[in-house]
Amino acid sequence: MTGDLPTAAKAADILERVRKARPRVHCLMNTVVQKFTADGITVVGGIPSMTTSPEEIESFVAKADALTVNLGTLDAERRKVIRLAIEIASASGKPWIVDPVHVDYSPSRLAFARELIALSPTIVRGNRAEMSLVGDVPNAVRIETGPVDHLRDAIRSVRIVNGHAWMAKVTGTGCLSGGVIAAFMAVEKDALTAAASALAVTGVSAELAAKQSKGPGTFEAAFLDALSAISGDDIVNHARIEHEQG
Repeated sequence: MTGDLPTAAKAADILERVRKARPRVHCLMNTVVQKFTADGITVVGGIPSMTTSPEEIESFVAKADALTVNLGTLDAERRKVIRLAIEIASASGKPWIVDPVHVDYSPSRLAFARELIALSPTIVRGNRAEMSLVGDVPNAVRIETGPVDHLRDAIRSVRIVNGHAWMAKVTGTGCLSGGVIAAFMAVEKDALTAAASALAVTGVSAELAAKQSKGPGTFEAAFLDALSAISGDDIVNHARIEHEQG
C-alpha cells in the first residue's frame, strides 16, 4: 500500500500493461454471468478460467495471476472449492477479490462472506446494502458500488463517477467489473489504484457504448466492443477519478 493516488493516466497505463501481459484470472463466479464476465476479462486483455471442479481448482488457481470470488450462486461444494481456492491464492501471494453478492438476503451467506473476509482478501466489493452488512474490511480495499463507486483503504479514499444507467439493466456488469479489477490487480500491486483504474475503464466504456446503443440489449454488445477498443486517450479524456480526504 502506498500514499499515491490513482489518476486517469495511471488507469491508461495499467490497461496497456494488462494488454501486454495477458494475466490469467480464475473466477469462482455466479453461474448466471460466467460467459459475460469471461468475455469482459478477455476483451481487456486477460485470460479467464472458470472451473469449480474440486479436482482441478488447485491447478487452475496455481496457474492464475489473480482470483475473483463471487457469492452469487452457492452450494455446499462451491463453498468448499472457494475455501480451497483462497487457501491456494493466499499461500502463493496472489491477489484476490471477494464480492459478497446478496448477503443482505441470507444470514448463512453473510456468515460465509465474513468468514472469507477474515482470510484477508485484497479487495472486498459490493453494493451499499451488501457493504453496510459487511462493515469494515481491515487490511483490504473496500469498494461500495453504485451510481458513484466509493473506494478506500487505510489512508486513501477515491470516487469513480463514470458509468451509465444501462449498466444496472444488464445482468452481470458488476460481476464483469470484478473480473476486470482482478486482471488489473495482476499487473498493479497497489490494489486501490488497480481497482479505481479498472472501474474508471469500465465506466468510461459504458458511457462510450451508450452513445451507440438503443437500449440495454444493444448496450450489452456495445459495452464489450467499447472495452475492447478503449484507448488511453479515451481514458485520460473521460475518466472522472475524484480524491477525497481520509
